[in-house]
Amino acid sequence: MKRIYLLFLLLFFCSHFLAAQNGDTSSDPDSSGIVSSVLLPTTMPLLLFDEEAEKEAKKEKKKKARKNIWFGIKTQRGFIRNDIRGQSIYEYFNYTDVGRNPDPYIRDVYWFDPKERAILSEGYTKGTGYLLHGPYERRVNDVVVESGMYFYGTKHKTWMLFDSKNVLQDKNHYEEGWPRESRISYYNRSSNTLEEITPIQYGLEEGNYFYFYEDKQIAVTGEFQYGEKVGLWTEYWDTNNTRAIRKREIQYSDSPFEDNFRPYIRAEWDKDGNLIYKNPRAD
Repeated sequence: MKRIYLLFLLLFFCSHFLAAQNGDTSSDPDSSGIVSSVLLPTTMPLLLFDEEAEKEAKKEKKKKARKNIWFGIKTQRGFIRNDIRGQSIYEYFNYTDVGRNPDPYIRDVYWFDPKERAILSEGYTKGTGYLLHGPYERRVNDVVVESGMYFYGTKHKTWMLFDSKNVLQDKNHYEEGWPRESRISYYNRSSNTLEEITPIQYGLEEGNYFYFYEDKQIAVTGEFQYGEKVGLWTEYWDTNNTRAIRKREIQYSDSPFEDNFRPYIRAEWDKDGNLIYKNPRAD
Protein backbone atom coordinates (compact mmCIF):
# COMPACT_ATOMS: atom_id res chain seq x y z
CA MET A 1 0.00 0.00 0.00
CA LYS A 2 2.84 2.33 0.92
CA ARG A 3 4.55 1.57 -2.41
CA ILE A 4 1.37 2.54 -4.33
CA TYR A 5 1.08 5.76 -2.34
CA LEU A 6 4.71 6.70 -3.04
CA LEU A 7 4.22 5.94 -6.74
CA PHE A 8 1.16 8.21 -6.79
CA LEU A 9 3.13 11.07 -5.21
CA LEU A 10 5.94 10.61 -7.72
CA LEU A 11 3.53 10.77 -10.66
CA PHE A 12 1.78 13.81 -9.16
CA PHE A 13 4.97 15.86 -8.81
CA CYS A 14 6.30 14.74 -12.19
CA SER A 15 3.09 15.83 -13.94
CA HIS A 16 3.20 19.25 -12.27
CA PHE A 17 6.86 19.66 -13.15
CA LEU A 18 6.20 18.85 -16.83
CA ALA A 19 3.23 21.20 -16.89
CA ALA A 20 5.38 24.02 -15.52
CA GLN A 21 8.04 23.27 -18.14
CA ASN A 22 5.41 23.55 -20.87
CA GLY A 23 4.22 26.90 -19.53
CA ASP A 24 0.93 25.62 -18.13
CA THR A 25 0.14 28.05 -15.32
CA SER A 26 -3.61 28.00 -15.75
CA SER A 27 -4.04 27.91 -11.98
CA ASP A 28 -2.81 31.50 -11.92
CA PRO A 29 -5.57 33.82 -13.22
CA ASP A 30 -2.93 36.35 -14.27
CA SER A 31 -0.72 33.86 -16.09
CA SER A 32 -2.01 34.84 -19.54
CA GLY A 33 -2.46 38.31 -20.93
CA ILE A 34 -5.03 37.04 -23.44
CA VAL A 35 -8.47 38.07 -22.20
CA SER A 36 -12.04 38.01 -23.40
CA SER A 37 -13.15 41.56 -24.06
CA VAL A 38 -16.51 42.93 -25.20
CA LEU A 39 -14.56 45.82 -26.72
CA LEU A 40 -12.87 43.58 -29.31
CA PRO A 41 -13.25 43.61 -32.21
CA THR A 42 -13.86 47.21 -31.38
CA THR A 43 -17.15 48.91 -32.04
CA MET A 44 -15.75 52.38 -31.59
CA PRO A 45 -18.46 54.74 -30.30
CA LEU A 46 -19.71 57.31 -32.77
CA LEU A 47 -19.78 60.61 -30.90
CA LEU A 48 -21.87 63.16 -32.74
CA PHE A 49 -23.05 65.91 -30.43
CA ASP A 50 -25.65 67.38 -32.76
CA GLU A 51 -27.49 70.46 -31.50
CA GLU A 52 -29.90 70.49 -34.45
CA ALA A 53 -30.92 66.91 -33.77
CA GLU A 54 -31.74 67.87 -30.19
CA LYS A 55 -34.01 70.69 -31.38
CA GLU A 56 -35.89 68.27 -33.62
CA ALA A 57 -36.22 65.82 -30.74
CA LYS A 58 -37.89 68.50 -28.63
CA LYS A 59 -40.52 68.97 -31.33
CA GLU A 60 -41.26 65.25 -31.38
CA LYS A 61 -41.40 65.10 -27.59
CA LYS A 62 -44.76 66.86 -27.38
CA LYS A 63 -46.25 64.61 -30.07
CA LYS A 64 -45.25 61.31 -28.47
CA ALA A 65 -45.51 62.02 -24.75
CA ARG A 66 -49.19 61.14 -24.65
CA LYS A 67 -48.55 57.74 -26.20
CA ASN A 68 -45.61 57.04 -23.88
CA ILE A 69 -43.33 56.47 -26.86
CA TRP A 70 -39.76 57.71 -26.49
CA PHE A 71 -37.13 57.56 -29.24
CA GLY A 72 -39.42 55.24 -31.16
CA ILE A 73 -39.85 52.76 -28.30
CA LYS A 74 -43.06 52.07 -26.40
CA THR A 75 -42.34 52.31 -22.65
CA GLN A 76 -43.98 51.66 -19.32
CA ARG A 77 -44.18 54.15 -16.48
CA GLY A 78 -42.68 53.42 -13.08
CA PHE A 79 -42.87 54.98 -9.65
CA ILE A 80 -40.81 54.53 -6.47
CA ARG A 81 -41.27 56.13 -3.06
CA ASN A 82 -38.78 56.10 -0.19
CA ASP A 83 -39.14 57.83 3.17
CA ILE A 84 -35.81 59.04 4.56
CA ARG A 85 -35.37 61.21 7.65
CA GLY A 86 -38.88 62.50 7.57
CA GLN A 87 -38.83 63.32 3.85
CA SER A 88 -40.62 61.51 1.07
CA ILE A 89 -38.48 60.91 -2.02
CA TYR A 90 -40.36 60.11 -5.21
CA GLU A 91 -38.89 58.84 -8.49
CA TYR A 92 -40.99 58.90 -11.65
CA PHE A 93 -39.48 57.13 -14.64
CA ASN A 94 -40.08 55.21 -17.84
CA TYR A 95 -38.59 51.86 -18.73
CA THR A 96 -38.53 49.42 -21.63
CA ASP A 97 -38.67 45.63 -21.79
CA VAL A 98 -36.73 45.68 -25.07
CA GLY A 99 -33.69 43.44 -24.55
CA ARG A 100 -30.48 45.29 -25.30
CA ASN A 101 -26.90 44.82 -24.17
CA PRO A 102 -25.51 47.92 -22.45
CA ASP A 103 -22.92 50.00 -24.28
CA PRO A 104 -19.59 48.56 -22.99
CA TYR A 105 -17.99 52.00 -23.12
CA ILE A 106 -20.46 53.58 -20.69
CA ARG A 107 -19.79 53.17 -16.98
CA ASP A 108 -23.21 54.06 -15.54
CA VAL A 109 -26.16 52.16 -17.00
CA TYR A 110 -29.41 52.79 -15.12
CA TRP A 111 -32.07 50.12 -14.78
CA PHE A 112 -35.12 49.27 -12.73
CA ASP A 113 -34.89 46.21 -10.50
CA PRO A 114 -38.51 45.11 -9.90
CA LYS A 115 -37.52 42.75 -7.07
CA GLU A 116 -35.71 45.42 -5.07
CA ARG A 117 -38.04 48.18 -6.25
CA ALA A 118 -34.97 50.30 -6.89
CA ILE A 119 -33.08 52.06 -9.68
CA LEU A 120 -29.51 50.80 -9.98
CA SER A 121 -26.56 52.04 -12.04
CA GLU A 122 -24.51 48.83 -12.28
CA GLY A 123 -24.95 45.07 -12.53
CA TYR A 124 -27.44 45.06 -15.40
CA THR A 125 -27.67 42.04 -17.67
CA LYS A 126 -30.48 40.96 -19.95
CA GLY A 127 -33.31 39.47 -17.93
CA THR A 128 -32.32 41.02 -14.60
CA GLY A 129 -34.52 44.08 -14.94
CA TYR A 130 -35.53 46.89 -17.28
CA LEU A 131 -33.45 49.66 -18.81
CA LEU A 132 -34.69 53.17 -18.10
CA HIS A 133 -35.84 54.80 -21.32
CA GLY A 134 -37.60 58.14 -21.49
CA PRO A 135 -38.20 60.96 -18.98
CA TYR A 136 -37.11 60.79 -15.36
CA GLU A 137 -37.99 63.00 -12.41
CA ARG A 138 -36.97 62.92 -8.74
CA ARG A 139 -38.88 64.85 -6.09
CA VAL A 140 -38.29 65.53 -2.44
CA ASN A 141 -41.77 65.94 -0.98
CA ASP A 142 -43.46 68.11 -3.64
CA VAL A 143 -40.31 69.77 -5.02
CA VAL A 144 -38.58 68.61 -8.20
CA VAL A 145 -34.83 68.29 -7.50
CA GLU A 146 -33.69 66.42 -10.62
CA SER A 147 -35.05 65.82 -14.11
CA GLY A 148 -33.72 64.38 -17.32
CA MET A 149 -34.02 61.79 -20.05
CA TYR A 150 -32.72 58.24 -20.43
CA PHE A 151 -31.85 56.35 -23.60
CA TYR A 152 -31.56 52.58 -23.07
CA GLY A 153 -30.24 53.09 -19.57
CA THR A 154 -27.89 55.98 -20.31
CA LYS A 155 -28.35 59.64 -19.47
CA HIS A 156 -29.36 61.52 -22.60
CA LYS A 157 -30.05 65.11 -23.64
CA THR A 158 -30.43 67.75 -20.90
CA TRP A 159 -30.29 66.96 -17.17
CA MET A 160 -31.10 69.57 -14.54
CA LEU A 161 -30.54 69.74 -10.79
CA PHE A 162 -32.56 72.00 -8.46
CA ASP A 163 -32.33 73.00 -4.82
CA SER A 164 -35.04 72.52 -2.21
CA LYS A 165 -36.81 75.65 -3.52
CA ASN A 166 -36.80 74.36 -7.12
CA VAL A 167 -34.15 76.89 -8.15
CA LEU A 168 -31.91 75.61 -10.95
CA GLN A 169 -28.45 74.75 -9.62
CA ASP A 170 -26.85 72.91 -12.50
CA LYS A 171 -27.47 71.77 -16.05
CA ASN A 172 -25.64 69.02 -17.93
CA HIS A 173 -25.92 67.68 -21.46
CA TYR A 174 -25.38 64.06 -22.46
CA GLU A 175 -25.33 62.03 -25.64
CA GLU A 176 -26.29 58.42 -24.89
CA GLY A 177 -24.30 58.41 -21.66
CA TRP A 178 -21.42 60.66 -22.73
CA PRO A 179 -21.16 64.06 -21.02
CA ARG A 180 -20.94 66.70 -23.72
CA GLU A 181 -18.13 68.37 -21.81
CA SER A 182 -15.97 65.34 -22.57
CA ARG A 183 -12.60 65.92 -24.22
CA ILE A 184 -12.46 64.06 -27.52
CA SER A 185 -9.61 63.84 -30.02
CA TYR A 186 -9.58 62.16 -33.44
CA TYR A 187 -7.03 60.60 -35.75
CA ASN A 188 -9.35 61.48 -38.61
CA ARG A 189 -12.27 63.81 -37.95
CA SER A 190 -13.93 63.25 -41.33
CA SER A 191 -14.21 59.50 -40.68
CA ASN A 192 -14.80 59.98 -36.93
CA THR A 193 -11.82 57.77 -36.08
CA LEU A 194 -11.36 58.40 -32.39
CA GLU A 195 -8.02 58.71 -30.65
CA GLU A 196 -8.99 59.51 -27.07
CA ILE A 197 -12.10 60.00 -24.93
CA THR A 198 -11.79 61.70 -21.56
CA PRO A 199 -15.19 62.00 -19.83
CA ILE A 200 -15.70 65.37 -18.13
CA GLN A 201 -18.47 66.26 -15.71
CA TYR A 202 -18.66 69.38 -13.56
CA GLY A 203 -15.25 70.33 -14.90
CA LEU A 204 -13.56 67.15 -13.62
CA GLU A 205 -12.67 63.82 -15.21
CA GLU A 206 -15.48 61.44 -14.27
CA GLY A 207 -16.21 58.08 -15.85
CA ASN A 208 -14.56 55.58 -18.17
CA TYR A 209 -11.47 56.69 -20.11
CA PHE A 210 -10.45 55.20 -23.47
CA TYR A 211 -7.46 55.55 -25.76
CA PHE A 212 -7.42 53.89 -29.20
CA TYR A 213 -4.84 52.80 -31.71
CA GLU A 214 -5.19 54.29 -35.18
CA ASP A 215 -6.69 51.00 -36.42
CA LYS A 216 -9.54 51.66 -33.92
CA GLN A 217 -8.46 48.98 -31.44
CA ILE A 218 -8.57 49.73 -27.72
CA ALA A 219 -5.14 50.74 -26.39
CA VAL A 220 -5.84 51.94 -22.84
CA THR A 221 -8.84 51.70 -20.50
CA GLY A 222 -9.35 53.11 -17.02
CA GLU A 223 -11.69 55.03 -14.76
CA PHE A 224 -11.72 58.54 -13.31
CA GLN A 225 -13.54 59.62 -10.17
CA TYR A 226 -13.57 63.27 -9.13
CA GLY A 227 -10.65 64.01 -11.43
CA GLU A 228 -8.45 61.18 -10.13
CA LYS A 229 -7.45 57.84 -11.65
CA VAL A 230 -8.96 54.95 -9.69
CA GLY A 231 -8.88 51.17 -9.80
CA LEU A 232 -7.09 49.14 -12.45
CA TRP A 233 -5.84 50.82 -15.64
CA THR A 234 -5.01 48.46 -18.50
CA GLU A 235 -2.84 48.88 -21.59
CA TYR A 236 -3.28 46.51 -24.55
CA TRP A 237 -1.06 45.35 -27.38
CA ASP A 238 -2.14 46.30 -30.92
CA THR A 239 -3.34 43.04 -32.52
CA ASN A 240 -5.29 44.63 -35.40
CA ASN A 241 -8.55 43.95 -33.60
CA THR A 242 -8.13 40.18 -33.57
CA ARG A 243 -7.95 39.60 -29.81
CA ALA A 244 -7.31 41.41 -26.56
CA ILE A 245 -3.84 40.92 -25.08
CA ARG A 246 -2.92 42.90 -22.01
CA LYS A 247 0.40 44.73 -22.14
CA ARG A 248 0.47 46.23 -18.67
CA GLU A 249 -1.79 46.86 -15.68
CA ILE A 250 -1.34 49.74 -13.27
CA GLN A 251 -3.14 49.66 -9.95
CA TYR A 252 -4.45 52.93 -8.53
CA SER A 253 -6.34 53.47 -5.32
CA ASP A 254 -9.96 52.32 -5.30
CA SER A 255 -10.89 55.68 -3.77
CA PRO A 256 -9.97 59.10 -5.19
CA PHE A 257 -9.50 60.43 -1.67
CA GLU A 258 -6.82 57.99 -0.49
CA ASP A 259 -3.77 60.28 -0.42
CA ASN A 260 -1.26 57.76 0.94
CA PHE A 261 -1.72 55.20 -1.85
CA ARG A 262 1.13 54.99 -4.39
CA PRO A 263 0.19 53.51 -7.81
CA TYR A 264 2.20 50.49 -8.90
CA ILE A 265 2.62 48.25 -11.95
CA ARG A 266 0.57 45.16 -11.18
CA ALA A 267 1.68 42.96 -14.09
CA GLU A 268 3.17 42.96 -17.59
CA TRP A 269 2.86 40.60 -20.58
CA ASP A 270 4.68 40.16 -23.89
CA LYS A 271 2.98 40.36 -27.31
CA ASP A 272 2.01 36.69 -27.13
CA GLY A 273 0.30 37.11 -23.78
CA ASN A 274 3.04 35.49 -21.70
CA LEU A 275 3.39 36.87 -18.19
CA ILE A 276 6.80 38.54 -17.82
CA TYR A 277 6.30 40.40 -14.54
CA LYS A 278 3.92 40.23 -11.61
CA ASN A 279 4.11 42.49 -8.58
CA PRO A 280 3.99 40.54 -5.27
CA ARG A 281 1.35 43.02 -4.08
CA ALA A 282 -1.04 41.63 -6.73
CA ASP A 283 -1.43 38.34 -4.83
